[in-house]
Amino acid sequence: MIPSLPINPADAMLIALFIPILGMFGLMIADRQPNVREGVTLTFAVITFLLCLTVLNDVAAGGRPTLTLFEVLPGLSITLKAEPLGAMFAVIASGLFIVNSLYSIGYMRGNEEKHQTRFYMCFAVAISAAVGIAFAGNLLTFFTFYEILTLSTFPLVTHKRDEKARAGGRIYLGILIGTSIGLLLPAIIWTYVMTGTTDFVLGGIMRTAADMYGAVPVILLGLYLWGIGKAALMPIHPWLPNAMVAPTPVSAFLHAVAVVKAGVFGVLKISTYTFGIDYLSSSGATDLFLWIAGASILIASAIAMTQDNLKARLAYSTVSQLSYVTLGAMLATKMGVMGGATQIAAHALGKMTLFMCAGAIYTAAHKSLISEMRGTGRTMPYTWIAYIIGACSIIGLPPMAGSWPKFYLMLGAVDRGTLFLLLVLVISSLMNIVYLLAPAVRAFMDPVPGQGEALKGPVAIQEAPLFCLVPAWFTAIGTIVLFFYMEPVVAFLNPILGAGS
Repeated sequence: MIPSLPINPADAMLIALFIPILGMFGLMIADRQPNVREGVTLTFAVITFLLCLTVLNDVAAGGRPTLTLFEVLPGLSITLKAEPLGAMFAVIASGLFIVNSLYSIGYMRGNEEKHQTRFYMCFAVAISAAVGIAFAGNLLTFFTFYEILTLSTFPLVTHKRDEKARAGGRIYLGILIGTSIGLLLPAIIWTYVMTGTTDFVLGGIMRTAADMYGAVPVILLGLYLWGIGKAALMPIHPWLPNAMVAPTPVSAFLHAVAVVKAGVFGVLKISTYTFGIDYLSSSGATDLFLWIAGASILIASAIAMTQDNLKARLAYSTVSQLSYVTLGAMLATKMGVMGGATQIAAHALGKMTLFMCAGAIYTAAHKSLISEMRGTGRTMPYTWIAYIIGACSIIGLPPMAGSWPKFYLMLGAVDRGTLFLLLVLVISSLMNIVYLLAPAVRAFMDPVPGQGEALKGPVAIQEAPLFCLVPAWFTAIGTIVLFFYMEPVVAFLNPILGAGS
């Protein structure tokens, strides 16, 4: 049994939603006391994680804790409900939030960043929104917390407050708000009109909609896929690379902890609980989007190969890797959906490792361009070894967790009979090798600047602060641990496929 708190699971969901907000007020009080302020952040992060574990335990035992906060209209309410996919996402987000908070201490202090209290306060609101998304019992609740997440992370993206940050922030907010209001909200209203509900129901609610014929399923599905802009499905992706103007802890949060994971979580949740796997498979609504997801995987990988800025390269890598989840949902097979679900967990650990390593390099060596990182593998060996482990997980090499999602996706492609997707996944993995491992090769094989072409001789180790290094190694090791413990994760997620309640 996983450690948890002795509290009613339904109450645990509610408290996990509000405990980070309470922590935010504690941060305000501790503004001029950095040690106290960061202690408050970690304390409330740990409590939130334990509350999410409490819910996870109940869901694992077959429970589906539900709590309606208030009703807006008949059939429209703000409701919290936990099921396997949401419970997993809540634990991933709250658990990695602890890691990200520890990393933030080293990064923000090491780079003498300003406005640190505001930074931690926005993080608190964002993790609360992520928990709300994870435990959303219907589309209205999902949309509400989705918007809160966008608004609370906007100040994080524009943290530096220079023109570059403002420009990136405008693109970030414009695309995410524009797609959610212009596409996602109409899709939710359309769903409510057709079905009379927005509830997430295992097997989907669309099978009750008599007017879901012709091009209607394709149009509605497109509204959802592009309306959930955080999933970064091309061409609704430019906000993601533009958000890299933010400090690296924000980048890690965007790519691994909450924001993009909230997006692909939403895609997978709506595919399985609003449309339903069987309906998507029989309607043919996903055929077009399989091609779009496959194209996104390859095009984003190709763009990543051209980027000299390490964070930009990792950003386009994320666009590609997120499309794996969309691809799994659009396969509409049990193995495809499982591949998408496990990709959420595996990618979170691997990509967070890579971003934290990028931030550690910037903190210690003040380098962000790959072309300038020659020899840094010899001066920062521990950082680069952690980077290589994270990269190998993203590539899909065993014994790292990222190998399992690709395996399940390949099985899903075979089940669907779309063998061209096998080729997409293989080509993508080869491209991953090139754009992710090339920086590490340069870092270790090129000489340290100032030593001529010599690769021998002693070199002073100049690693980043421990608060930057230890979290990166924690998630790197996590990719290996998850590889060996993926079976229990798959068993936990199995009910979303219809095998159980």
